[in-house]
Amino acid sequence: MPRTGPRGNLGLRQVGAGFAMRPVRLVLAGLAAAFLVVTAAAAAPLEAYGKLPTIESATVSPSGHAIAIVVTDGEQRTIVVKELASGEITLRGFVGDHKIRNVQWAGDDHLLVVASNTSNAFDVVNGYREWFFGSVIDIRKKKLRPLMGKAEADLSAIVSIPVVRMYRGEPMVFAQGVIFSGGRGLISLFRIDLDNGATRLVATGEPDTIDWVVDPQGQPLAQELYVNGTGQWSIKVKVDNGWREAVSATAPLDRPILLGLGRAGNSVAYAIRGDGGAWTWREVGVDGGSVTEPIDVDDAQGALRQALDGRLIGEYALVGDEGRYRFFDPADEKAWNAIVAAFAGSRVELQSWSTDRRKIVVLVDSPRDGPRFAIVDLIGRSADWLGGMYADLTPADISPREPIRFRAADGMALSGYLTLPRGRPAQKLPLVVFPHGGPAARDTPGFDWWAEAMASRGYAVLQVNFRGSDGFGASLLEAGYGEWGRKMQTDLSDGVRYLAAKGTIDPKRVCIVGASYGGYAALAGATLDTGVYRCAVSVAGPSDLKRMVQWARSHNGAPALRYWARFMGAEDAADGVLGDISPALHADRVGIPVMMIHGRDDTVVPLEQSQIMADALDRAGKPYELVVEKGEDHWLSRGETRLDMLKAAMAFLEKHNPPS
Repeated sequence: MPRTGPRGNLGLRQVGAGFAMRPVRLVLAGLAAAFLVVTAAAAAPLEAYGKLPTIESATVSPSGHAIAIVVTDGEQRTIVVKELASGEITLRGFVGDHKIRNVQWAGDDHLLVVASNTSNAFDVVNGYREWFFGSVIDIRKKKLRPLMGKAEADLSAIVSIPVVRMYRGEPMVFAQGVIFSGGRGLISLFRIDLDNGATRLVATGEPDTIDWVVDPQGQPLAQELYVNGTGQWSIKVKVDNGWREAVSATAPLDRPILLGLGRAGNSVAYAIRGDGGAWTWREVGVDGGSVTEPIDVDDAQGALRQALDGRLIGEYALVGDEGRYRFFDPADEKAWNAIVAAFAGSRVELQSWSTDRRKIVVLVDSPRDGPRFAIVDLIGRSADWLGGMYADLTPADISPREPIRFRAADGMALSGYLTLPRGRPAQKLPLVVFPHGGPAARDTPGFDWWAEAMASRGYAVLQVNFRGSDGFGASLLEAGYGEWGRKMQTDLSDGVRYLAAKGTIDPKRVCIVGASYGGYAALAGATLDTGVYRCAVSVAGPSDLKRMVQWARSHNGAPALRYWARFMGAEDAADGVLGDISPALHADRVGIPVMMIHGRDDTVVPLEQSQIMADALDRAGKPYELVVEKGEDHWLSRGETRLDMLKAAMAFLEKHNPPS
């Protein structure tokens, strides 16, 4: 399914081939002592892998004069702003353990910060429980205020990441908030002045509005609507006398996705899935509402946008094992290719760029050094390192990771990644099977902190893009429909058998660890596909699918039921097939130790799913451990509990499947 990717501006200025990489030096000297730590030859401690990244994000200002970075000490977050020319730190704002979801510049003098908080106090708009809140930091005055503090909204929360547009010559923030009318929350559009916080309601949503588009002049251009019960989707565009429907579709599943502004300032782009299963991008013009031919993209997964006005300028896709950025302007394409060539052998991801396209922040994921942030000067054809995402890790702490290809028992071609412990021959190794969440997601070739942590303790780590995974075309995704707990599960054990036949791993020394859907797969490995694993660790995994589907439907409506039914092969929440593939209903089959770890504040898979499994194992007299992380969400967003999870899981693995 397409998703919005890195955001950019109009493009990259064409430059000559190649860049001169300056000596690797610390541009943000003094931000964190961890940048200078040199580890010993032995494996780094688990803290080096499991704590929050030393640098979580980096974004350059519109003028390119400064950079804003979210740094951590492993648990607490700090926002630091540094002048690039002088090296002066102009802001150091401590935000503690708040879950920072986005930081962006709003002009050169303000930062817009979005954080989230888990709350059960309000459950009024599409079942949201993880609430997002915005704040504005005035860098010159060093003051912070709530984004919606002066808004005439009924909640202080915002519904999505705000956008910044130039309005009458000044940068303004456009945020989506909630107004109650007739007992329903209407997602509406607000404009916020950065200097004084003055807020104006510029458009009130309809009962089924789910998103908005703002044009380059700071005016509401379009709104996206979706009716949960019927699956009716549409885009309405602004006209003189109100709103006119420009395009619509009936999509109970695979709802089309509003991408935002199109390539022109008066068009809207959206993604729609065709009969063959492939997603295509289209534009609808506001003037006349004509739908164009498909935009020329290939397996696009993310939209690249101009920073100041949001126009579509390119697309991003992870095709196989390679990430690809493609720009509509050939000059932009040439410039980006030159940047990628400067970091040959590494995966390069666009993070942000200045308005004049001279300064670009990239994340460079090196097989040797891991992920590091750098800032590229296109005019000077140079680049400076900002620091490592995991600064306590040296090349000696990063294990080799390689793509693998094999066939499942029914002949389906599958792929994945194998991380091998450094310094050990790839023969008869203990193995951890590490399935991804989703299930309509995928594992990627880059650095994976969790897989690296397990490999550092002597385990080979197998990550399979099983059928039902996304990002490999419609055929692999659709092959997973109805295969939850069935072939989606045996794809994992087929990968084990493939590695065993090669002699890479010892088939008697295999455990399974996973989170979310991967947590379900871990429990299913202990109950449904037995005889493969010595132990299982489930982090936030569903165990009783009937209860899970009922919970999802009550919180997210009919689309949630339709989504789960597609993969589980069930007609509805009462379908008996759900019992066939629910680990909690087959606890008597467990013959291995099982650990469950779950955040108390999980809003995606409720804690009760692990508690249900624990109760079932109790009744069956089976060994298990249950760890409940207080204050933690589904994504392990807090440093302390994320590290607690890793330490508990590794201790369990080493006890029941010693690496040597």
